Formats: sequence, C-alpha cells, structure tokens
Amino acid sequence: MLSVEKIGGTSMSSFDQVLQNIILFDSNQIYNRIYIVSAYAGVTNWLLEDKKTQAPGIYHHFIQSRNFHKQLEELTLRLKELNKKYISLGLNILEANHFIETRIQEAQRYLDSLADVLASGYLVKENIFQAAREILASIGESHSAFNAVNILQNKGYHATFVDLSGFQDSEALTIDQRIQKTLSTIDFSKTICIVTGYTKGTEGIMREFDRGYSEVTFSKVAVAVQADEAIIHKEYHLSSADPNIVGVENCVPVGFTNYDVADQLADVGMEAIHPKAAKPLEINGINLRIKNTFEPAHPGTLITKSYVCPDSRIEIITGSEKVMILDIHDPMMVGSVGYDLKIMQDLERFGVSYIFKTTSANSISMVIWEKDFKDELLDILKSKYETVTSRKVAIICLIGTNINQPGMLARTAQTLADNKINILSIGCAMRQVNIQLVIEKEYFKSAIQALNKEFVK
Repeated sequence: MLSVEKIGGTSMSSFDQVLQNIILFDSNQIYNRIYIVSAYAGVTNWLLEDKKTQAPGIYHHFIQSRNFHKQLEELTLRLKELNKKYISLGLNILEANHFIETRIQEAQRYLDSLADVLASGYLVKENIFQAAREILASIGESHSAFNAVNILQNKGYHATFVDLSGFQDSEALTIDQRIQKTLSTIDFSKTICIVTGYTKGTEGIMREFDRGYSEVTFSKVAVAVQADEAIIHKEYHLSSADPNIVGVENCVPVGFTNYDVADQLADVGMEAIHPKAAKPLEINGINLRIKNTFEPAHPGTLITKSYVCPDSRIEIITGSEKVMILDIHDPMMVGSVGYDLKIMQDLERFGVSYIFKTTSANSISMVIWEKDFKDELLDILKSKYETVTSRKVAIICLIGTNINQPGMLARTAQTLADNKINILSIGCAMRQVNIQLVIEKEYFKSAIQALNKEFVK
C-alpha cells in the first residue's frame, strides 16, 4: 500500500514525535510512504509575513527596497539555532548548517538579481515581487526536509531528500512536470521519501494558492503516484467541535465523512484540506485520512467521495466570529431581474467572496469575511440602493453527510432560544449538508457550546 502523507509545521517542530508516532511507528510499514513536509512552525512567517497578524517578514523588506540582506543574515542565525534542537535526534549540525547557509546565499543572489531588474523599470513590478515570494517561501520546506533526511540517514535508514524547489536547475517545468520527473526514478519500496512542500513551476505555486501551497504539492504528488491513500497529520483530530471552545472531553473525532463536508469546512476557514488541493484527490478517487500526530494508533477521520452517515446526525459544529453581514434593501427589487447580478459584480471588483447569502422580496443579505470588508465597497452599494447596512456578526454551521431529518432545524432554533440567543438570518442549501445561522458576534462561543451539548453524544 502506497501512501502520500503531509506533515504540518507544528508537527515538524516536534520531530521526535514525528519519528516516534509517524515515520517509525510501524516497523513493518516504514517504506512505501512519501512524506510532504512543511517548514518548521513560524519559519514561513519570518520569510513572508505572519499568517495571523500580518507582521512583515523578509519579503516585505524586499518589496519596500529595504535592507533585506540583514534580514537574511538574521534568518540564517535563527535557522542554525533551530538546528540545535535536533542534534539529540541525530542531526549532523555541521552538514545542516552548511546546507542552510548555502541555500540562503543562493536565495540572496537570486533576490539581488531581481532587485536589479526591478530598479531598471523594464518589467512589471508585481511579477518581480511574485518571483521573490516564491524564492523565499521555498527556503523553509527545503530546510526541514533536509534535516529530516539527515536525521534518518544517521539513524541507519535509507532516506531520500526530494527537493522540488528547483534551486539547482533552470528548467522551465510546470509544477506537475517537475513532480513527475523528480519522482519517476525513485523506488518508494526501498527508501523513506521526504519531499519539500514547496514546488517550483512556471505557473508559480504561490500565485494561485499562496500559503496553501504545501497541501497542493501533497495533492499533486498523491495523484502523480496514484497513492492508495492520502494522509494529513495534524496536531489535533478533525473533531465534532473545537475542543478549545467546548472542551476536549465534550467532542469526538468525526471518524468518517465526505469531500462535500470538507468543502463546507473550508468555506468557513476550518480547513481539513485546502479546497483546491482536495479536488484532485476527490476526482481521482483517492481517499483522504486526517490523523492526530500525537495519537498514532487512532485511525483518525477518513474522507471519501461517497460516504453518507447511516444515521441522520450533525457531524461537525463550527463557524467563525470574524465575519460581517451586508444587508441591501431596495423596494425596486420586487419583480425585477438582475439586482443580484449587479451586487455580485461590485463584490467581484473588490475581490470579495460571500460565504452565506439569503434573499427576500426586496432585500439581499450576505456574510463576508471581516478582513475583506472595504469602506469603498459599502459606499458604492449605498450610492445604488436605498438602504445598505453592515455589522460584525458570527456564523454558526451545523454540518453533516446526512442531516435531512424532520425536526433538525427546529431543535437548532429551540436550543438557541433556550439559551437566549437570537438568530439574525438562516440558510440551508437543498443538498442539506450545512445549516448556517447568523447570530450576534458576542454569542459565538456560547452558541457552539449549546449546540454541541444538544447534538454531539
């Protein structure tokens, strides 16, 4: 059985656990497993920007024409300091330090060349910035993958470092071509294969996927080798609710679900997998398993294309308190055609996607991400329609493969009413996999807790 397995950054930082709980956990199944690894936790934030706070990294020093050389020197020192953590696991510190020094020096030469071209004014600066982003991003995954292979080899295992970053060549290959060419000569039955989560390609993996690129590499590798199963190792189970909200003792691993549910989760920012990484797996009939790094014996949650829970029940209760609702009211909507289209065109101009929408005879309400909200968009909408309002809210989602049951919506509404929580808006598409509720932002956690108590046994 050939599996392709992704290991996230937080797990990679606890590499002793990765060795014990993943790579060497089953002595009978060490080979025929291809690992796609992320950078150690925090490293990509240093290289690009902090994913949560947007605090600038080296990339922003480059695009602002500031002294990025000093930042690269500091990065070298930081990564060497990280290397020290893994000496006890068998990392050859001299080899590891030499690798990262060389890689950052190569990156600096590329960036210097880009800076010279940028200064000439002959090329569109956005293309230069994108190239710099790609170069910087690749450093983190190359670092963690090299270290993993070095440790395994020093423990006596046959391990192969598969560097898809393309630093050593100038071949104009697409992402798929690079993956196919690089993996085609490897016998997976005889080596532990460690692959960088970043892949260099002519189309630019970050151009479309940005920080989700490692899962795209993971998906494309799984399809390229026709894996029997794709596995993502996370620091937690895919659970019935967020254990940080309801308590670990009050939630359970989902166990089984389907790709439709995975799409619903991604839509509200609770990704089991990046949606553009999930589609190739789904189309090619490759099942996806989500496992907890720190519970290796637990089978985790298996996501397939056709699974439907035999019992009608809510599988996952989730949502977000980082959203806003736009409500557009105009008496002229009644009986008119095209209002919805015109509003969507305005949203598209500002790159805004909604995650919830409901309509009445003369109004349309949409939930969008708070980070996507722009005053200019609101001003344009107000200039066209009679009444346009916006407010910060929370969205709650009750998700499952089989929730088409009489009384499910009634139980939901009654549970919230019993807890003095008012529903501002509600929606459910005909596929009946996701009941969406808009409530006041301040009641987000208490709503999750109340609904979890009602539906999760």
